Formats: sequence, structure tokens, C-alpha cells
Amino acid sequence: MVRFLIRLQPENEPFKVPFNHQHKLQGLIYRRIGRVNPELSLSLHPPKVPKLFTFSLFMAEKRRFERGKPYFLGEGGGFFYFSTAVPGIAEAFIGGLLQKPEVELWNEKFVVKEVKSLAEPKKLSGKKFVTLSPIAVTTKRVQFGKPRSYDLSPSEPEFYELIRENLREKYLAIYAERPPEEFEMKVLNAKPKRFEVKPGIFQVAWHLVFRAKGDEGLLKAGYLAGFGEKNSIGFGMVKIDGRRRA
Repeated sequence: MVRFLIRLQPENEPFKVPFNHQHKLQGLIYRRIGRVNPELSLSLHPPKVPKLFTFSLFMAEKRRFERGKPYFLGEGGGFFYFSTAVPGIAEAFIGGLLQKPEVELWNEKFVVKEVKSLAEPKKLSGKKFVTLSPIAVTTKRVQFGKPRSYDLSPSEPEFYELIRENLREKYLAIYAERPPEEFEMKVLNAKPKRFEVKPGIFQVAWHLVFRAKGDEGLLKAGYLAGFGEKNSIGFGMVKIDGRRRA
């Protein structure tokens, strides 16, 4: 089992959840991995290397919004999903969570209430997927005479080409075999969202409903480690549409 639902009991309700919260969850994951396996945590820091884990946005059983505020208010408990293609990463993170179940995120205190492992689907090709955290795909474009990071959208063919190449890189990292080519993706619904991933650094990513088909190994790499880029900072986690839990 390498996919988990993590439920958190808040100390107070309602609790705030800032819209830009991925870096806080990422920090929690790295700290808990480091608590159990410091060497593994350090090995997951270098850039430009597939980290092979991803996580969802932080959710609440009930939520309400306040006009103009950069957060929502949650009630009934909070939860998020975590997924990885590397059992050792799951073992370290979940082990660290259970060793120290008290969690503080964005000045809200929680206690880990439940860690539930989730079964993997037997087949992925042909299924309809829904994002649990939006998909980010970037390239370089010349702007004002200099190559700058450019956030691609599903209306651009390069978006799909880079997702496939990214899946092939993950496949190579997971299986140490030449990755296959077969991958097709058809977006059925798309909604952009702009995140501040670090102070002053923004990323436009996409909440998608899409259908994908192709090699099961490539699709499994995306299902477990995330589609697109920047999975380890909270982008690209998906579930199969129609499944109650991820």
C-alpha cells in the first residue's frame, strides 16, 4: 500500500486553511520522513530529480468561505491524501506521523486521528481521473529577451508532450527500464488556479477532469507519484473519478 488517507482532528473549530498551504504540508512531510530516516529526507531535497511522491490539497469535511479572505474555514476534521511509488518513503512518513501525531500547520493544531491505506486500482488505462491537487506543467519561453519560466495550459499541445515525458522520467526512476511511449490524455474539464508556492513565487496549475489511456506502467507512475511537475510540493495528485476515496 503506497497511498494513504490521513485524517486530522483539530484542536479548535472552525479551523483556518490558507489557500496557499502546500509548502506547509510539504514541510510536515519532510520533517516526519527526517524523524525516521534523516538520510532519506536529505536525498529528497536535490532539485531536478523525481521525488516520486505527491500529496493532495488539505481538505475539510465541511468548509465555508469568507469574502475576500485568503483562507477557508473548516469543520468536522481535516484530511489529505499522500501517495508515493517508493514504499520506503511511505514507511518513513507514516512512521514519523505515528511517532509524533501532534501536528501544527499554519498556526492551527491537529492530532492525527487516522491513517488509512488505500487499495490501488487494478487497471488505469481508459479511466477518468480527477485532480486532488492541480497539475503544473512549465517550460521556458523568451520574454523580454530572456528565457523565463512559463506555465503551460491544457490548450497548448506542449502541455501533453511534457506530461508524457515527465511520466517517462518517473517510469525510468521507478523501474530502471526503458520507458514506453504509449500515453494519451484528453481533458474533459479544466480550471486554472494560481498558487504562491513560496513567498513571491507563483505557479499557475490546473484542476482537471481527464481521461487517460496507454501503458499501465506509465499511468501507474502518474497515479502514484503525480502527473506533471512539482509533485513533491503538492501538485499533480489524482484519483479515479467515481471512487469515493482516492
